[in-house]
Amino acid sequence: MKDLINKGLAFGLGLAVVSKEQIEKLVDELVKKGEVSAGESKDLIRELFEKGEAEKKEMNVRIREQMEKLLRDLNIPTKADLERLEQRIQDLENK
Repeated sequence: MKDLINKGLAFGLGLAVVSKEQIEKLVDELVKKGEVSAGESKDLIRELFEKGEAEKKEMNVRIREQMEKLLRDLNIPTKADLERLEQRIQDLENK
């Protein structure tokens, strides 16, 4: 049952967009139906929440990587590029 829940919640954006309250509600329903014991419920809630947090972090990394690639492909200077140019201008002005 636990595996079925994990697979179901991992579908699409999955756990990354599911709140802790939603996870608790789902697990409470499973406890009421007798599909998960009350003792297992806390561990399941924690496990699902941790997986969701990990998915959020991974999604943020992927988004950042895609944005950086897009900026490179469009040849748009980064903040670091602009700061280097500003420093170079300052150095030239000081000569």
